[in-house]
Amino acid sequence: MVDLTGKTALITGASRGIGADTARIMAAAGAHVVLLARSTRDLEVLAAEIGAQAIVCPADVASYDDWSKAVTVAMEQTGRIDILVNNAGLIDPISRLENSDPKEWARLIDVNLKGVYYGVRSTLPTMLSQSSGTILNISSGAAHGPMEGWSAYCSSKAGAAMLTRCIHKEHGDAGIRVMGLSPGTVATEMQVKIKESGINPVSELDPSVHIPAEWPAKALLWMCSADADAFLGEEVSLRDEDVRRRVGLGE
Repeated sequence: MVDLTGKTALITGASRGIGADTARIMAAAGAHVVLLARSTRDLEVLAAEIGAQAIVCPADVASYDDWSKAVTVAMEQTGRIDILVNNAGLIDPISRLENSDPKEWARLIDVNLKGVYYGVRSTLPTMLSQSSGTILNISSGAAHGPMEGWSAYCSSKAGAAMLTRCIHKEHGDAGIRVMGLSPGTVATEMQVKIKESGINPVSELDPSVHIPAEWPAKALLWMCSADADAFLGEEVSLRDEDVRRRVGLGE
């Protein structure tokens, strides 16, 4: 079990799915968890479940002002920021390029790429002042291979994957641990939207192949430990059987 006692984790997209399970698991490991999402009510329900270690912080990750407020809340209530989990993400618009809505395309980039940058930019100064910090970005196979109808999603994930590498290049020698997590297909609301679109092979997958959100949440906890240091600056893939073994999954 990874011990996060005394640590503070900021988790985006914390109202459901991977984010919510990550909050539960990191809190159980001893961390204070700052819950970021747009749905205040859902965050309050989760915080009531977790208890005193949970801090509700309604925020739109596409707003740098909201990020600044989140950092202020974390510092005022816990005095530190040790972990950033950039989990929030959109899949819409699922559309071929000629039919895509420019506003929806831009909104996805605002959340999936600029939101990750905003999170890093707002928390990194505190981490650097502590000479320590772990930044975990949710990646995807879509970062490395084009998919029909997913031009916005693939582009955003490719950009975020390169940002992960840039963070490591600039600050890996200053105590900043950064990695991406490519979880594969996860049983979340996003998969419902993908299934409904019917556009590419991912929409044709049988629901039984999707892993539970708890699996990437457990992987994110493991990535906070020194056992994951071989992946610093790179991506951890939950399709890798050795990674699953080290995380303790599927046994």
